Amino acid sequence: MPTPIKMPALSPTMEEGTLAKWLVKPGDTVSAGDIMAEIETDKATMEFEAVDEGVIASIAVEAGTEGVKVGTVIAMLAEEGEDVSAAAAAAPAAEEAKPAPKAEAAPAPAPAPAAAPAASAAPKASGDRILASPLAKRIAEQKGVDLAGVKGTGPNGRIVKADVEGASTGATPPKAETAAPAAAAPVKPATLGGDLDAPYEAQKLNNVRKVIARRLTEAKQTIPHIYLTVDVRLDALLKLRGELNKSLEADGVKLSVNDLLIKALARALQRVPKCNVSFQGDELFQYSREDISVAVAAPSGLITPIIRDAGRKGLAQISTEMKELAGKAKDGKLQPHEFQGGTASLSNLGMFGTKQFDAVINPPQAMILAVGAGEQRPWVIDGALGVATVMSATGSFDHRAIDGADGAALMQAFQQLVENPMGLVV
Repeated sequence: MPTPIKMPALSPTMEEGTLAKWLVKPGDTVSAGDIMAEIETDKATMEFEAVDEGVIASIAVEAGTEGVKVGTVIAMLAEEGEDVSAAAAAAPAAEEAKPAPKAEAAPAPAPAPAAAPAASAAPKASGDRILASPLAKRIAEQKGVDLAGVKGTGPNGRIVKADVEGASTGATPPKAETAAPAAAAPVKPATLGGDLDAPYEAQKLNNVRKVIARRLTEAKQTIPHIYLTVDVRLDALLKLRGELNKSLEADGVKLSVNDLLIKALARALQRVPKCNVSFQGDELFQYSREDISVAVAAPSGLITPIIRDAGRKGLAQISTEMKELAGKAKDGKLQPHEFQGGTASLSNLGMFGTKQFDAVINPPQAMILAVGAGEQRPWVIDGALGVATVMSATGSFDHRAIDGADGAALMQAFQQLVENPMGLVV
């Protein structure tokens, strides 16, 4: 009996996804663990493995199909010794069985167009008021169009911009007609986004970008951010990094500045545990482990792989894990447990020369540290003016969960750990 292969739930929050790419075709033999497809979820593009062995009899959902619901049959698998053509023939039946409820329900909305003419000539509200958008009314006035004779195509027969622009002028005083050409010019900028007439190419948002847009919008609308910035001298940390890299060279480990900053943030959270929290409505979650989400730019969009228990891990282990996670992020191969969760975040744009920036909190976390570039700046050293390598670091804090004094204490702890970095290796 053929086995239906269904759209998997590749993350706890996944309800649908995009079948980005098939890596098998009908007739191919697969074994358990073989990669069959790449599926774009609301978090990342992930590989879909076979759980049974057999022969791909048919593909029910083509590559590139968006909005495929979890549980939808996407292919059919023939068992060993089974007639592949018979298994393939079963695929349409399996697919037709899924959308059957929609097919029966489809005729229900069909009469809607027939109902529209009832509001065709003069859509009215209860008080004989013509239903039209403010923009449609303004255009009608400028063009001399009588709205009473315009068919509305908007919700509930509402007259919209397109209806008025396609309508001919009615019995309107000649004054309106003569004024129309001069007044028509200002109408164009009333479109969403303004009058942007530069050449462009529309690019459809992938699932990851949609989630980024939604989550960051929610974060800025619902989380009261407070920003605290400190300038941190890097000379001691850079010197220690050079010495450690010499000693770790034989092990094939090369620490980056970011590796040390991950550890510094985790250790700072250990010193100021009031910042290792999240706001949960009527409760505040206090975490006993420092799981640092690190922002990584991947082809599909920003993603934050996690160094778990970073406060208790050595620098070499953090460096090795971070390189592996960053590589998987850029290849779209992160597994859900590698990017879901985290108690605080670190975003470093110093490699781009960015001096200082304010990052948006990644809910439900309550803080994120934004790190700028290290640069040569005038600095008072032992009472005399000198030159030091300095970077600016800004913490964004959820003010519902973290008071300003606690946030300032965390930034101070981070500064002290970076400027006295031996605390990162003990």
